[in-house]
Amino acid sequence: MAAGQSPYAVVLSCIDSRVPPEVVFDAGLGDLLVVRTAAHTVDRLVTAAVQFGPQALHARLVVVLGHQRCGAISAAARALRERETLPGELPSIVAAVEPVYTGSGGEVDAMVRAHTVRTVASLRADALLSGKATTVVGAYYSLDTGLVRRVA
Repeated sequence: MAAGQSPYAVVLSCIDSRVPPEVVFDAGLGDLLVVRTAAHTVDRLVTAAVQFGPQALHARLVVVLGHQRCGAISAAARALRERETLPGELPSIVAAVEPVYTGSGGEVDAMVRAHTVRTVASLRADALLSGKATTVVGAYYSLDTGLVRRVA
């Protein structure tokens, strides 16, 4: 492991402490390149981190992992519903998930799934991730059951 790494997948997931991708996917050291942000939101730096896996390390799979009862999406939904401005940089999370708020009726788990699908579409459209060598998929982790199901 010290000499190098060759992860088979990049996992973009939430920062939630209940959802560590290495545990969720029963992966060992060096198996996954993990990128974690609140509500698996994406900006230029996050996209660059995701691109690094396929470009530099030849990881062939990118998984966007949403999860049940996401606290960041719950806070964003509440802020949108109550027209409240969250402190600090938290409005960035609200802005990132706002496009899925109305279509999901403000229901958190529906928002998580819709945001996952939206993030997958964005990454699939990325020039460095859209080739035949990289597969981008979305998944949803249930805290209740421990199961991961594909959503995109």
